[in-house]
Amino acid sequence: MVTELNLATAKQLIEAAEQTAAEDVGQPMVITVANSEGNLIAQHRMDDAWLASVSISRNKAYTAAALDMPTHDLAEASEPGNSLYGLQTTDDNNIVIFGGGYPLTRDGEVVGAIGASGGEVSQDREVAEAGVERWDELVAGTDE
Repeated sequence: MVTELNLATAKQLIEAAEQTAAEDVGQPMVITVANSEGNLIAQHRMDDAWLASVSISRNKAYTAAALDMPTHDLAEASEPGNSLYGLQTTDDNNIVIFGGGYPLTRDGEVVGAIGASGGEVSQDREVAEAGVERWDELVAGTDE
């Protein structure tokens, strides 16, 4: 059972996400794991992944950690006329309001986050979700 989100654990999450990116999605990605404060623990750019995805994936992880929610949950609320309109322009433009960033929780507490970027939003979400699934396995002690 994993008790902390450290570099060794972050590498396992990235490996699971990259496997999904390569085998299921077929799209090179950048995957980022951050701590509970949104600070970088590890980031990996697959061969041929877009350069812009480096900062996007990091900002997705940051957003998920900073706001304790998946980034896709911000999309509707930040549309024009809604309560969070303009959110993406705050916090030095580090907030991302589209999918691909997820908090990582243990015992109901956010201990970090993962962000993936490089494809369509649905692909980014699928890749990041693979990392979340691996985290949940490690926390539960069910190392499959």
